[in-house]
Amino acid sequence: MSAPGGVPTLAAAAALRVRDGVLVDLRAPVEFAADHVEGAHNVPLLDDDERALVGLLYRRESPQVAFDAARERVRASVGRLVATIADLAGWTPPVRDPARVVDEFSAAGIEALDQRVRACPLATTPQRPVLLCCWRGGLRSRSVTALLRELGLERAVAVEGGYKSCRAQLLAQIESFQPPRTYVLRGLTGVGKTLVLRELERSRPGWTLDLEAAAGHRSSLLGAAGLEPATQKQFENRIAHRIARGFASGVLVLEGESRKVGDAIVPSPVWRALESGANLDLATAPERRIDVLVEDYLASARSREQLRASLAELAQRISADWTAELVPLLDAGRERELVALLLERWYDPRYRHSEQGRRASARFDSTDPQRCARELAAWIERDLAEA
Repeated sequence: MSAPGGVPTLAAAAALRVRDGVLVDLRAPVEFAADHVEGAHNVPLLDDDERALVGLLYRRESPQVAFDAARERVRASVGRLVATIADLAGWTPPVRDPARVVDEFSAAGIEALDQRVRACPLATTPQRPVLLCCWRGGLRSRSVTALLRELGLERAVAVEGGYKSCRAQLLAQIESFQPPRTYVLRGLTGVGKTLVLRELERSRPGWTLDLEAAAGHRSSLLGAAGLEPATQKQFENRIAHRIARGFASGVLVLEGESRKVGDAIVPSPVWRALESGANLDLATAPERRIDVLVEDYLASARSREQLRASLAELAQRISADWTAELVPLLDAGRERELVALLLERWYDPRYRHSEQGRRASARFDSTDPQRCARELAAWIERDLAEA
């Protein structure tokens, strides 16, 4: 039971360092969708409509009226909640009705429950913890932690400060980032920079930071086709988690980007690394560039429809003779002509302008991404040895 010692809690910084546990986010789906810690599982205590109702009652009636309404809704669904968490935790709950435990815990009202599940910070992190998180580490996460521990899941621990504190820790992780020796892959659109970066990560795990994967965007006007663009918070959280894992051999390799990847702004410490790193130029034949882009942007019917909408928007924005050809070329199945036109008239001129004055430390043929990654790795390792 949680009384008399209260509910064990773990600081957000310690919770984010856990590698052998399960993080359960108890917030409503709409809260979770807006942003969440990478790898968290959403097991909502209240659904979106229930949360809205309880919030309304809290504002218009009283905390106790809102508490009573929440209690009834939780009581009706707590069995499913416990079963879901048990499955995530690899734990077999006892044959006991969790609704009865809810009744016992909540019978004396909100103030008594708040006292019963008061936070008791842990000095050390337990093995394989089941971390319970809500918005600010309040009654939602502490009461569910108490419930699970009452049912026998002694690994259940609440996260102090909840999502809000985790978010602050992630931002601090980015702000304090001191990049190791940095190398930046550059080259015209379609040379396969992303393909090479991901091959490099496979052969040298821990070397790379994939900003486009973090952003869910290819960092171009048409770069969202077939992807799910991240919010700014999601982008930052993913970068922070990657930074927290560290960079093997003191090496950071990124793909050259503008300050924005889609709508996501690259955090200042990462941007400084991009601007100051050694530039490695990738190149390949025009036909290979077209192959790469056709395969990437037109991989599915959904991406094709998204690309069509983006092309129509581009044609409307620029309103030049050549942009009027874009959608008809796609609709006619003349994808290679479409890509060649975009490279000639849109992507290549802008890239060359943005790269004026930038010096490359080395150049590589990216036609074969695996071979290119091997050659890059060998060059970087020689450069490190000579540094």
